[in-house]
Amino acid sequence: MSLFRDDGIVLRTQKLGEADRIITLLTRGHGRVRAVARGVRRTKSKFGARLEPFSHVDVQFFAKGSELVGRGLPLCTQSETIAPYGGGIVTDYARYTAGTAMLETAERFTDHEGEPAVQQYLLLVGALRTLARGEHAPHLVLDAFLLRSLAVNGYAPSFGDCAKCGMPGPNRFFSVASGGSVCADCRVPGSVVPSPQALELLGALLTGDWETADACEPRYVREGSGLVSAYLHWHLERGLRSLRYVEK
Repeated sequence: MSLFRDDGIVLRTQKLGEADRIITLLTRGHGRVRAVARGVRRTKSKFGARLEPFSHVDVQFFAKGSELVGRGLPLCTQSETIAPYGGGIVTDYARYTAGTAMLETAERFTDHEGEPAVQQYLLLVGALRTLARGEHAPHLVLDAFLLRSLAVNGYAPSFGDCAKCGMPGPNRFFSVASGGSVCADCRVPGSVVPSPQALELLGALLTGDWETADACEPRYVREGSGLVSAYLHWHLERGLRSLRYVEK
């Protein structure tokens, strides 16, 4: 029997029995972890209120053996709130739907339990903090998070130079299968011709240029979101269920 301590973001919860829950977290040191939290569905449980989606928590686990992720689910025996991001997210529909898509994305990109994914974890913490504070439009925060999640997992799209031959941009065409912007010589069937403004927006979101992103016109924001969704769908091989509810 071993004790483990880590901090993480609650991604989702599932009912277990009459009073328990299975909590899925993305942790700093152990990646994605599923654990059983006893008695958290009882109305008087203060412990359970800390283990809701979007919560940033310091958690103690009790596991059999010397590894946190093993043959059985560990027990979540203690939890302390680091930041209750849910309070600034769940009361606003646009923030809630964007945040839910972020949680689903983080879970999909960390499909192997127990493997550290520090960059993805830090990216999620920062995105939820920004979303909860209302610093930028929720759909922009979501698209920035999706693009950066793709990048840290090795799928960074190009919005300037040709993704195939490296020809300096800007380039007219965009292909999700080719990795982003492509020149006329590298154009493949299925390529689209997005507006320069949409590509500029996506480049700004990827690099954190919020001044450019916040000033972008709504029509180019919608166009850019469509490209992000298509690119994400290609690399995940299936779309996000929560993405269809996001307000654009």
